[in-house]
Amino acid sequence: MKKKVALTSFREKFTHTGLREDDLDPNPIRQFQQWFREAEDRHIADVNAMTLATASRGGIPSARIVLLKSFDERGFVFYTNHESEKGKELADNPNVALVFHWKGLERQVRINGTVAKIAQEESESYFHSRPRGSQLSAWASHQSEVVNGRDVLEMKMQEYEKKFKGKEIPCPPYWGGFCVVPSSMEFWQGRPNRLHDRLRYTLKKGRWIVERLSP
Repeated sequence: MKKKVALTSFREKFTHTGLREDDLDPNPIRQFQQWFREAEDRHIADVNAMTLATASRGGIPSARIVLLKSFDERGFVFYTNHESEKGKELADNPNVALVFHWKGLERQVRINGTVAKIAQEESESYFHSRPRGSQLSAWASHQSEVVNGRDVLEMKMQEYEKKFKGKEIPCPPYWGGFCVVPSSMEFWQGRPNRLHDRLRYTLKKGRWIVERLSP
């Protein structure tokens, strides 16, 4: 591509009234729950989609969109193949970042923390709640590995369809959930003239401290 594609004319007009310290719940998980419900009420598309950023042991970053499947006082839970690229990076380097972007509300939530595997029983319970096709694909796909054509995947899928026909599909031993335990959470609210609101919770000595950041 020889001709430069200029994006300097792209502008976003922010109209919301903002976020004040007095608006915040003292607990960032409860504040997240409030914003998540408001995003659901506004029918924001893919409300539980989040960017998950990981890094290798050597510090090389990578990011992708994954789906939040639950959250509570522990943190934020998602599921994946432990032998995938991100699974291997999480094993080598447990430091991660999450980003939620709810454009219709002019909001972002940034979360920094560390991950830990959830209990196998919890992973199995969620696995069995998934559609049968998704359960089969967890067996058929060696996630992130090079595959010699689409037909190889489809053949693997057919093999496991035959293997588990009429049977309950067990959770693969290499598949399960991770919980992101937050150490900081930033709530970003769009404001006119780019003077956006950024309020960050940081966990210090077991207490959440709230600070305002310059936009």
